[in-house]
Amino acid sequence: MNSRNVFATAVVQWQRTHGRHELPWQNTQDPYRVWLSEIMLQQTQVSTVLDYYARFLERFPDVQALAGAHQDEVLALWSGLGYYSRARNLHKCAQQVVSEWGGAFPRTAAQLQTLAGIGPSTAAAVAAFCFQERVAILDGNVKRVLSRVRGYGKDLAVSANEKELWGYAQSMLPMQSGDMPAYTQALMDLGATVCLPRRAQCEQCPVSGQCVAYAQKQPLAYPVKSKRLVRRSETWWLLWAQDAQGRIWLEQRPQRGVWAGLFSLPVFPSEQALLEAWPQAKVRAHLPSWVHVLTHKDLHLHPVQLQVQVGQSPADGQGKWFTQTQALALGLPAPIRKLLQGD
Repeated sequence: MNSRNVFATAVVQWQRTHGRHELPWQNTQDPYRVWLSEIMLQQTQVSTVLDYYARFLERFPDVQALAGAHQDEVLALWSGLGYYSRARNLHKCAQQVVSEWGGAFPRTAAQLQTLAGIGPSTAAAVAAFCFQERVAILDGNVKRVLSRVRGYGKDLAVSANEKELWGYAQSMLPMQSGDMPAYTQALMDLGATVCLPRRAQCEQCPVSGQCVAYAQKQPLAYPVKSKRLVRRSETWWLLWAQDAQGRIWLEQRPQRGVWAGLFSLPVFPSEQALLEAWPQAKVRAHLPSWVHVLTHKDLHLHPVQLQVQVGQSPADGQGKWFTQTQALALGLPAPIRKLLQGD
């Protein structure tokens, strides 16, 4: 048995005995459910995804139901999960599957990548889990596992190096296509439960004997990625206007940028700009400010409550009145939802 088969056999056997089997998107070959879970799990912890996944399936049990929904309803269910472009692409992808593929997901990774929001690793996961295609995934967990096993020390911030690692990943696949679901899950599970970013539990790893990083006694040296996120900060003033009926004025955010497509309290760069937008309103309160942390930036949020007369609207008139119940049923950014709920 060559080294590739030894590696694949070891991780498959480990997964069947020690891997995760209780997650709701496991033990299924339904591409809709696998795809939904893969999109939700991007940049998001499993514990967070579980409730959202259940609610989505309850409301949208299949791709046809999701495709037929209004985007606002999809965003409302996604509210709080973050990275909202995923929700917009999720909706668009469902519509493509229905309109271009007759409601059945394409069966190869190459075809899956033609759909909105599906990149190479997500496409490979769906193809491997559902159609047993021999194709490699390379999400963050798998990059870490494979770079340590192979002692791959090149900078993964360089696209050519990541492509090379992907080639290694492809070369290490099991020979039997029937092993692909267990093999793919095994790599995910190893990265999520054993081969951790800051704690490599090598004594629990089924392939430590084949691992270059373990032999070097420096597993945390891998993977190498020099590019570091440059954080920025912005100050946003939030206009929280209510009329005598208790209704709240909300605007829909542009389709690009932070909170794209979601409904929000109007945002202004300064307190003066906020007050000038609704000069006839009466200031009720300056609420405590706080910092909302996004991946690339910190938002310093300053809410100001205004009391306005029924029938009034801000100078630009962009927005609409909503009751509290109506507002909370919309797709709202998590900090706006918490603010309106009084959390």
